[in-house]
Amino acid sequence: MSSPALTATIDLDAIAHNVGVLRAASGTDILAVVKADAYGHGAVPVARTVIAAGATELGVAHISEALALRAAGVDAHVTSWLHTTGSDFAAAIAAGIDIAVSSQRQLDAVIAAARVMGSPATVTAKIDSGLNRSGIGEETWDDVAVSLAKADAEGSIRVRAVMSHLARGDEPDHPLNSAQAERTDAAAALLTRLGVATPLIHLANSPAVLTRPDLARDLVRPGIALYGRTPVPAIGDFGLIPAMTLTAEVALVKRIAAGQGVSYNHTWTAPVDTTIAVLPAGYADGVPRALSGRLQVLINDRLFDGVGRVCMDQLVVDLGPDGGGVAEGDRAELFGTGAAGGPTARDWAEAVDTIDYEIVSGVGGRVVRQYVGGVGG
Repeated sequence: MSSPALTATIDLDAIAHNVGVLRAASGTDILAVVKADAYGHGAVPVARTVIAAGATELGVAHISEALALRAAGVDAHVTSWLHTTGSDFAAAIAAGIDIAVSSQRQLDAVIAAARVMGSPATVTAKIDSGLNRSGIGEETWDDVAVSLAKADAEGSIRVRAVMSHLARGDEPDHPLNSAQAERTDAAAALLTRLGVATPLIHLANSPAVLTRPDLARDLVRPGIALYGRTPVPAIGDFGLIPAMTLTAEVALVKRIAAGQGVSYNHTWTAPVDTTIAVLPAGYADGVPRALSGRLQVLINDRLFDGVGRVCMDQLVVDLGPDGGGVAEGDRAELFGTGAAGGPTARDWAEAVDTIDYEIVSGVGGRVVRQYVGGVGG
């Protein structure tokens, strides 16, 4: 059987290893973040893998993501924390999803859904402790806390946890990290004073897990580090192993003459007679157009420069006058672990002034995911 034209190979053993690194660093239980299709790695295989590796629960942004996990038979505790006016809280309650609420309106909608269903909702209070994004702000927290406590007492909801998001977790020594932790602790303490059974607390993201174990509380909530990408590259890789390798088949090899332009607008012109390769990967697949003329690929253990504009579906590589020993059907590594000298997702990110979170989560739907190792394939 022929191999796919464009493949993201996901090393589930690497993800399991990364769970171990994070557990050792934090000394506490892990809520593994598998939102956005597990940052492009595949939510269901990754969810199964991280739970088998010792993570105790899962986190997603949207209720639809949580329901997809349930539909695939994933029965671990799942928290969902980003909702709109159309969010299906009834479906979340029926599926046993922990609903993190960011406002009084969201709480009221969850309580109403629970009363209609005659089944209590599991609720997490999402606190805005300084990120100033979603979450219950300090100016409304006292009133919302009273509402949470009343609904908990009447049995329409069960308040399970208090969560918050760090604004500067990748700056370990920034004082805001400790300040946010103190505000989150205070929010949980208020609920306890109002009669709610002591809630769990979680706010440590990937960088905080690895650099600020004092912020670990009852759970930690790593995302990108699960996938082997260091959240604080200035410090190191922490022993994490990148899980995704993106490869493409060489679709075409052809000669072009000196002076010939390549790809749209001829931004690159062959300085000598040379050989080019066409790869079936473009910006629709997650290769940033801004990488045009700035990427390298690894083919047969040799690096080659990308030339000309990255297109929607394809890009061009200069193989040099001798063709580099490359033939149609060979595999080109666009990014991977870097162990063999090839490019990494961080290389791409730095080249286009972004973060590798965007690179891996942007790998498109046409890219076939293949799994090695682990339990989730």
